[in-house]
Amino acid sequence: MELDGESLSVETLMKIGEGACKVKISEAAISRVKASREVVDDMVASNKVVYGVTTGFGKFEDVVISQQQTGELQENLIRSHAAGVGLPLTPQQTRRMLALRLNVLLKGCSGARLETVRKLEAALNASCLSLVPEKGTVGASGDLAPLSHLALGLMGEGLMWSPSSGWAKAADVLTAHGLSPISLEAKEGLALINGTQLITGLGIEALARAELITKEADVVAALTLEVLQGTTRAFDYDVHAKKPHCGQQMVAGRLRALLHSNIHPSEITANHQNKHRVQDAYTLRCMPQVHGIVTDTLTFVRGILTTEMNSALDNPMVIAERRELISAGNFHGEYPAKVLDYLAIAVHELANISERRQDRMMTPSLSKAENVAGKHVEIPAFVTPGGGLNNGFMIAHCTSAALVSENKVLTHPSSVDSITTSAGQEDHVSMGGFAARKAISVVSNVEQVLAIELLAACQALEFHRPRKTTAPLEEVYKLVRTVVRPWDKDRYMTPDIEAATQLLRGGKVWAAVEPYINHYRAASNEPPPK
Repeated sequence: MELDGESLSVETLMKIGEGACKVKISEAAISRVKASREVVDDMVASNKVVYGVTTGFGKFEDVVISQQQTGELQENLIRSHAAGVGLPLTPQQTRRMLALRLNVLLKGCSGARLETVRKLEAALNASCLSLVPEKGTVGASGDLAPLSHLALGLMGEGLMWSPSSGWAKAADVLTAHGLSPISLEAKEGLALINGTQLITGLGIEALARAELITKEADVVAALTLEVLQGTTRAFDYDVHAKKPHCGQQMVAGRLRALLHSNIHPSEITANHQNKHRVQDAYTLRCMPQVHGIVTDTLTFVRGILTTEMNSALDNPMVIAERRELISAGNFHGEYPAKVLDYLAIAVHELANISERRQDRMMTPSLSKAENVAGKHVEIPAFVTPGGGLNNGFMIAHCTSAALVSENKVLTHPSSVDSITTSAGQEDHVSMGGFAARKAISVVSNVEQVLAIELLAACQALEFHRPRKTTAPLEEVYKLVRTVVRPWDKDRYMTPDIEAATQLLRGGKVWAAVEPYINHYRAASNEPPPK
């Protein structure tokens, strides 16, 4: 994948993080890097006073540093700022962070030497990844502590991970891969640590996972509505055209495609909708409105994060065409911090409403519905045969409730806080690092809650047999049954929840229905959401 500082996408960054591709630097970016470095060299040679280049940092901005000490200044910056704590980032997270920092350098506003940029490229392609603790950033002046840990390993200090060595001394890992440590010169320490690469890198992971589980939440919810024999009239195209939010229309369209399959219609809900059920509870009837705003929120978040990861975030910033270095505040993490708080709040609602749908399946008085033969189909309490002797999904539902409650705390915005640091110089910060970390936690909890709903809905479907649901939902049932068998009696449930969670995280549930949704859209001639 070519990196140019201008066009990095969410999808490309995720592939880089997984180690699925290597990177190369574009020729245009090389020219920009060289031009910005010439400006820095000229400033140093002329003895101009420039923040962080010929002066100290933060409160020490008035301390002038000699030319002979500029390299030591930059290396001291990295060592002193590598003060994070907590668990190390995963290799995937560190790869994304390194790729993002490399992409920023390619903007040509950092003043790093091409030699240094090439060493970042080589380390990324070799998966030589510094140990980066997850905690320690306040999100302005960027992610200073995490990025310093990232740079420290590249200097041959601290610990580093590679696929062949695992964790080892950074100098040894670099040597084993034929790489030499970075030796910093003027401005280069700052060039490696001013920016929001921890916030944005973790944020991209949260976004990509949230986008996937949001689509799959529609699938899981459709299956629940089916086993509860809810009416689909609330998803009518003309109803949602009167409230034309894009996400709402998109979700309603997916539900129509899943529940009105033109390949194989449902035998469970055939003909019953117009006879006895006028309307359903909100958790079934209002799925387009609740799920839809999540979709629209994620669209907004994607736009902000895409701009952030292709932006120049340095301080001071090299404006090569004007041959100037300007101190400003692009390193401030308020943009990604705010939208990651929005993301957590939005995607949490998928679990909130899912837990309520699960409760309807657990409770016979709420799950009873009349089928086409005129008899009642009663899903037994906790979706289990032999209730009393067996407990079924009783505690799995409690697990969902626990995860939803946990999310209600995690969705308190991190970015509403600020603590003054650096002796008053950094007197407003974003707290975006925690916004990003807890966004991932919220998404993870949502994935698990929906996995439990998926398992419960598939189990509830057993009580409707031999009737079949729609073709796409039958594909989902078949997929789940490849990893989780039906319950005829109680068994150890955690492995089944984990197996279903992995189906969702791997995108397999969405892959099972996507061809049917596309077929329905093509056959129905419905205009796409605007």
